[in-house]
Amino acid sequence: MQEISNIKFHSFSVREAFARLDSTETGLSEEKSNERIDTFGFNEITETKKDPAWKKLLGQFANLLIMILIIAAIISALMGDIIEAISIVVIVLLAGVLGFVQEYQAQKAIESLKKMAAHKALVLRNGVEHLIEARLLAPGDVVVLKMGDTIPADARLIEAANLTLEEAVLTGESQGVVKNAGMTFPENCAVGDCLNMVYAGTAVSNGRGKALICATGSHTEFGKIAEMLKKEPEKKTPLQKNLDTLGSRIGIFALVVAVMMSAAGILKGYELVKMFIWGVALAVAVIPEALPAVVTISLALGVRRMVKRRALVRKLPAVETLGAVNIICSDKTGTLTEDQMTVRRIYVDNKIVSVAGAGYEPVGELKYDGLVYDNNNVALAQLIQIGSLCNDSHLIKKDKWVITGDPTEGALVVLAAKVGLNSDAQRGHILRIAEDPFTSEKKRMTTYHSINKETFAYSKGAGEVMLGCSTQIMTAQGIIAITDETRMHLQNVIRQFAEESLRIIGFAYKKLESFTKAQPEEGMILVGFVGMIDPPRAEVFAAIRRCESAGIRPVMITGDHKITAVAIAREIGILKDGSAYSGEEIEQMNDETFNRVVNEANVFARISPAHKYRIVEALMAQGNIVAMTGDGVNDAPTLKKANIGIAMGITGTDVSKEASDMILTDDNFASIVSAVEEGRTIFENIRKYLVYLLSGNTGTVIGIIIAMVAGLPLPLTAVQILFINFVMDGLVAIALGVEAPEPGIMDKKPRAVKEGILNTSALSEIFLAGVWIALLTTTVYVYALHTGASDLRAGTMFFTALVFARLVNGFACRSLHQSVFIMHPFSNLALVTSVLVTIIMVMGMIHLPILQVAFGLTSLVNFDWLLVTLLPLTLLVFTEAVKLIKRRITRGK
Repeated sequence: MQEISNIKFHSFSVREAFARLDSTETGLSEEKSNERIDTFGFNEITETKKDPAWKKLLGQFANLLIMILIIAAIISALMGDIIEAISIVVIVLLAGVLGFVQEYQAQKAIESLKKMAAHKALVLRNGVEHLIEARLLAPGDVVVLKMGDTIPADARLIEAANLTLEEAVLTGESQGVVKNAGMTFPENCAVGDCLNMVYAGTAVSNGRGKALICATGSHTEFGKIAEMLKKEPEKKTPLQKNLDTLGSRIGIFALVVAVMMSAAGILKGYELVKMFIWGVALAVAVIPEALPAVVTISLALGVRRMVKRRALVRKLPAVETLGAVNIICSDKTGTLTEDQMTVRRIYVDNKIVSVAGAGYEPVGELKYDGLVYDNNNVALAQLIQIGSLCNDSHLIKKDKWVITGDPTEGALVVLAAKVGLNSDAQRGHILRIAEDPFTSEKKRMTTYHSINKETFAYSKGAGEVMLGCSTQIMTAQGIIAITDETRMHLQNVIRQFAEESLRIIGFAYKKLESFTKAQPEEGMILVGFVGMIDPPRAEVFAAIRRCESAGIRPVMITGDHKITAVAIAREIGILKDGSAYSGEEIEQMNDETFNRVVNEANVFARISPAHKYRIVEALMAQGNIVAMTGDGVNDAPTLKKANIGIAMGITGTDVSKEASDMILTDDNFASIVSAVEEGRTIFENIRKYLVYLLSGNTGTVIGIIIAMVAGLPLPLTAVQILFINFVMDGLVAIALGVEAPEPGIMDKKPRAVKEGILNTSALSEIFLAGVWIALLTTTVYVYALHTGASDLRAGTMFFTALVFARLVNGFACRSLHQSVFIMHPFSNLALVTSVLVTIIMVMGMIHLPILQVAFGLTSLVNFDWLLVTLLPLTLLVFTEAVKLIKRRITRGK
């Protein structure tokens, strides 16, 4: 059989399709199917080759700060400082293992979310139905389709009875697509318009049919998109770029300082070996050894907090990127809206009745003119009966109320339940004789029923269509003729519903003298109309307001019709004064116009996957940090392209989840905004502990340099520096990483994209606090030496004063803006605990003989303790004065 991957089966008749695939209506034999599997492969998408666990673990060490620490460990080992070398190795391993474990757990959580694959398929083999694994299908197989099935492969329809598919995962079209096996289409027909085809990953929402498999595995439309993803390069987050830059600068600075000071010492006549030890000590003092582990732990803790807010982060650095997002591009259906069609208006008996409630919960009153409407109205009862019987959907109570079948029909079943009518029970005792299914040409569906030995045709369809085939209308007073005046009034009702962007369904019936399955095209009795819509989620309104106050621009990108998109966007506050554009309008724009429109418009409707990708690409090219939501296979390339790709955990496909940085477990837009708040908090906390770590290191380095220039003994050993830089600083920095968000964090604009993690304000605080730490520790050291203390005791006092100064600095860094004196002292219990634990450890190191030897320390007397604990408190007064001056300067501006 010739190559079939490029054949356009939608352009062939059923007979031609069978001929091309060398198959028949009875399907393939088992032997022939196996032969084709050998030729075309199994019906499964080849997954991107995943790195083995050992490779992922090694990948955690591929950053510059880690490399510098490894080099420091090697140098320490060569010099015989085994304890220091082991300490550094433990630091490196801890940071790497933490990152590996978190990403491994996220991957396992994602695998547990995989629900979209069609695992079984009903196939004809020599005319006999067999239920087999979907992966065993081959081109030429004939599959049987029924309501609720997921399509296992791309196929040409050969039969379709009222067959409706949900194709949103592939095309973005939120409404059900009615299929027709008898039609053919041009070769260049778009996937969403090929009504004689069904595609892998989409689902049957109504009806039944049979289809001829023409593409499997990676040759399906689903598979082609998966292949595209492999070509999209991995992106680095702003945090990764910031830390890479910071690591390289710290590394270069450490090297320069170490070499310069060593050279200066040698020129002064110091021994070469001694100067090399000093150089290593300086390098160790400059590098914030705890940083990789602290960043990893901080991000991991953020991930755990975000899980509680319904967001699963696949890669740790993405947490911080969320904090920089200034544009959220969101789909409409299911993210901004409930994805549950709901009847909002009923026109019956010359009245427009409002229906309360949202979604599939069968709760909500019917009201007219503010008063509860009479559910026993004869016209209302007839409308609800037609909506229940001319219907194939079911309302089921599981953990929550769900609909099986077409969402539009489901809304009618829910409406019936709101007035106390069980649609399934009614169908059970009113016999359906036959049905005339909905088609895109007729735009209506009719069912035939036997009621008290009389036959009735019940029909529902587009409002204009049902009005057009009706000559009478039902009222509470009886059935009256539709006059020209009445028809005009009814057309105005339809227009009014349309202006509210409601989907309008009309209902009519006719008593038949004798049953014939011939559609009664005229002379029907109109009962009324319903207007339904997929309502906005209740939480979205507040979430949009939070976006506005946070300087984040929400953009709706949907496959739905423009009029519906605009109505929902206006209702929830996304669209106020701006314009909305359709995919067709975008196609006509040159690049200059397109870039301007993308920068201004907040609503894009009837958008294809290619349009989505182009919009996100343009927004990113303009310097924006873009978060993009998606659930379908068609969204995957755009999810991978965006700075933050957000997949849907409930409705999302496996492909979209694999392409994303984050998965929403509740598919809710409000959860994105909560995740952004968490991202901002994490970024601010990373900045806080960077200021804390680097100001402490700066103070240590300046203190060592002062001692060296003054010709004094080296006040610290490398082991002591490592204890401070990793053990103590690590505990305090992690505690700062869980600091609660500061008030008003979502009332600020997103930080500038080019703004580094250490801005001018942070750098000034690092320098000023570092100088103060150096001055107070050096004062203690010089005082000790000048009052006759031994080098060991003076060094112990320097070490202890430095520890207490950096602990005080930890409290000062709880906020880089507001005074810590107005913050509750015990609101961050982790910080209080880390300080107490550090003090206990230091007391043990100073007074326990075994630890004294290991760390090169000795016991202190009473006045020594007074000096090394009280003098560091001046740092808090100094840093608070600096913050006060900055606040006054900011207010002045």
